[in-house]
Amino acid sequence: MVAAAQNRTQLIEVATNLLTAGGPDAVTTRAVATAAGLQPPAIYRLFGDKDGLLDAVAEHAYAAYVRGKVVDHSTDPLADFRAGWDLHVGFGLANPAVYALAVDPRRTSTSRATEAGREVLLTRIRRIAAAGRLRVGEQLAADLTHAIGTGTVLALIAEAPERRNPALADVAYRSLLSAILTEAPALPADGATAAAAALRTAVPELDVLSPAERRLLTEWLDRITTRPPTGATASPARR
Repeated sequence: MVAAAQNRTQLIEVATNLLTAGGPDAVTTRAVATAAGLQPPAIYRLFGDKDGLLDAVAEHAYAAYVRGKVVDHSTDPLADFRAGWDLHVGFGLANPAVYALAVDPRRTSTSRATEAGREVLLTRIRRIAAAGRLRVGEQLAADLTHAIGTGTVLALIAEAPERRNPALADVAYRSLLSAILTEAPALPADGATAAAAALRTAVPELDVLSPAERRLLTEWLDRITTRPPTGATASPARR
């Protein structure tokens, strides 16, 4: 068992180096086994096939990245949110091949590291909501952050380094903030949503309410925070 674990770690490290240097096409079972000083059958025993090995590489790298995404509760929620954004963009630019694997929709649904990353993001979003600055629901804010962040990084790594526009990440971040934040202080049009989003973060701690009452209150608050933005055009069915 110890030898198998050591071989697994060694194969992941070798595959990561090959992936970083030459992309997915460089990660062949023969190349990985040779560089690790093992026979190709070892890869099939431990990972099933090359795709299984690549999944393990992405999971290993992304898990290490997520462990570094510590939420700083001592800082302003928006400063911590920006730090998380910068960390995400930095990881993607430093590890383009690994990042492309890590965000591949075919593997994220079963990735423990991806799920842990989502929880860290939701924690950051929840702190903004508790401060009364969120104009949309927590889940929508997290989904928008994930979509815009992932799209931004993929757009950047698709370009040669010398052709990348360094302003893209900052402009995308400002666009994200305009979509999910109220002004400071909240404008009247956004006040009810911001208040609902803030109260939503405290519902689990409201022991004065019964579990059924907390579920009902959560449903009401979710309805407020997921409504269309003020001024949005009504759907034809509701005109």
